[in-house]
Amino acid sequence: MKAQLIINDLIQKSRVAQKEYSVFKQKEVDAIVKAIGKAVFSRAEELAHMAIEESGMGNYQDKISKCIGKSTNIWNSLKGKKSVDIIGEDKENGLILLAKPIGIIGMVIPCTNPVVTPMCNLMFALKGRNSAIIAPHPRGKKSARYIVDVFNDAIKKLGAPDNLIQVIDEPSLELTNLLMKSVDLVVATGGMEMVKAAYSSGTPSYGVGAGNVQVIIDRNYDLSQAVSDIAKGGKFDNGIICSGEQSVIIPEESYEEALKIFDANNVFVARGVDNADRFRKVLFDEDGVINKDVVGQSPQTIGKLAGVDVPEGYRIIMLEPSGYGRADVLCKEKICPVMISMKYKTFEEAVEMAQANLEYEGQGHTAAIHSNDRGHIEYAGIKLTVSRLVVNQPSSISAGGAYNNGFSPTTTLGCGTWGNNILSENLNYMHLINISRIGMPIIGAIKPTSQEVWGD
Repeated sequence: MKAQLIINDLIQKSRVAQKEYSVFKQKEVDAIVKAIGKAVFSRAEELAHMAIEESGMGNYQDKISKCIGKSTNIWNSLKGKKSVDIIGEDKENGLILLAKPIGIIGMVIPCTNPVVTPMCNLMFALKGRNSAIIAPHPRGKKSARYIVDVFNDAIKKLGAPDNLIQVIDEPSLELTNLLMKSVDLVVATGGMEMVKAAYSSGTPSYGVGAGNVQVIIDRNYDLSQAVSDIAKGGKFDNGIICSGEQSVIIPEESYEEALKIFDANNVFVARGVDNADRFRKVLFDEDGVINKDVVGQSPQTIGKLAGVDVPEGYRIIMLEPSGYGRADVLCKEKICPVMISMKYKTFEEAVEMAQANLEYEGQGHTAAIHSNDRGHIEYAGIKLTVSRLVVNQPSSISAGGAYNNGFSPTTTLGCGTWGNNILSENLNYMHLINISRIGMPIIGAIKPTSQEVWGD
């Protein structure tokens, strides 16, 4: 009963705020959205420190980079875009497009990204003139409360209504479930159980799926460049990014050379069955569930748990599995700076190995390829059941959108029906608005004859 009263109060306040905000003009809306991103950009060091201190996960410098990079990329992608009233016209088909708010957006936030995920989703929600209520993970509640206060202070100066952004201060599973049943739309970023709960709430929902990024190095690509990019991606924020590199599939004749180059790129190559077994036991339990004590931790911390000395300076651990797909639990997502390496004979075999690992875990999310062969790139794109294939870039910092690719900047990456999602692209503000269409008569339109429609 108490929980329901808490949610009812949040909803009532949010409804009042959204109604007031719904009449804001485009210029006013954009100023508020910009203020959200700028607040994180300007406080990157402070917020990065807060996120690590509370969650105990990730890398400080990388979190600073994430705060700066994501706030910049997302605002750059949003500025100048129409999201109020008439947003476009299709003259050929006689359609006028109008954007209208959805209402109250409920946001489920993971402890792995307690600052940038709410920033991102709030920028999208507010761009569409919605209000928002955040349900943080218990290990991110202090960060959530602080960042919401920062946001509200910033947008209040721009005339935003009170309670436009709210947060559950003492989060619990009960409160989160009640919130998801009470809002107009849910954006659930977190574990698969939470995403399933969102879809079961009866409220329209966007969720995400498990990542397990398979990386193929093609024979025609510069090996040193590929390894450098893979290492850059795999180490980012201690491997906590869902689009981070997990498995590296290497041509057999280049395998030994590749491992040497990985070592030169601060990757600790722990070769052999014994090492794989030590880390396997630490990373996963008997049911193949990831050990929460390794998530987002440093290679040195994980090495101590496994009884293996990982020297300072190494940012990733590389293991050799006993097989691919379901043959080895190491082929699953590891959510820490641990990758596996495998060798292939033919390109087709490389894609087969990647697909087998995806079918074990991570279908629908992301894969990566380092190649100069357009035919191979397209073959991998056709065969792999992923929503995005990252080409010649570090996956972890590119799949969520970057200045040099066409993926929409976001922190919420849909995985399609493969990942039990309705969304197979990167979430953006267009997913958080309703679009009405005015249908005008098409002047001069001629009805086709039956022969024209059905004839050969």
